[in-house]
Amino acid sequence: MIRAIRESDIEDYLVRRANALSGEVRKVKWIGRRGAPDRVVMLPGSQLYWVELKRPGEQAEPHQAREHTRMRRLGQQVFVVDSLDVINLLLR
Repeated sequence: MIRAIRESDIEDYLVRRANALSGEVRKVKWIGRRGAPDRVVMLPGSQLYWVELKRPGEQAEPHQAREHTRMRRLGQQVFVVDSLDVINLLLR
């Protein structure tokens, strides 16, 4: 039987890909701020990405999308990641 991919599988792959590029992934806990991304990916060359992890086909909740928009207005790179393919596009 084929097991459906879980959000934790996507997270594990994100960490492995970032590490392969000599980067780091940190889980972020926001105090007093709802909807902010739950991971930050740091890569050599001052590359920094905020990542919201989701199960395949799942999108950001409305309150998350609003916070992502606020962050993007400030020049932050925020991505909603729901598949291994998206990680491969992001972390080349």
